[in-house]
Amino acid sequence: MDIIENATRLLAAFENKDLQTILAAFAEDGILIDPHYPQVEMRGKAAIERGIKWGLGSLEKPGFKILRHWVNGESATFEVATHHIIRGPIKANFSQIFVVESRNGLITRLQSYPNYGPHGISSLPGKVTALVWRLQGKLK
Repeated sequence: MDIIENATRLLAAFENKDLQTILAAFAEDGILIDPHYPQVEMRGKAAIERGIKWGLGSLEKPGFKILRHWVNGESATFEVATHHIIRGPIKANFSQIFVVESRNGLITRLQSYPNYGPHGISSLPGKVTALVWRLQGKLK
């Protein structure tokens, strides 16, 4: 299975909450890095399983739409429109990039890059400047 098929199958399995298919996509020493999880960097299938179980448990309905992808051998990048319904229900719609590396048809590393801006104190300069620009009529 090539990297596009494997990643597409992985996202479909996540939407269907199919833990076994998700885990089968990863190599034993696979790494999953995603800032949405309590453990941002999960190394090995046991850590990935713990994280995915938590993620699936917090979602009523996961959703992904691949917008575009780029492939370079056994690596690929996917631009994804994410549309989850979190328990509550809370709708979460955001874009993210997945960078995927594979070996022998299995994912060795998957990292999520959501399009959120900086958080905490590091976001302050941009927010203050945006407010000033709005007051000056530079932003609408």
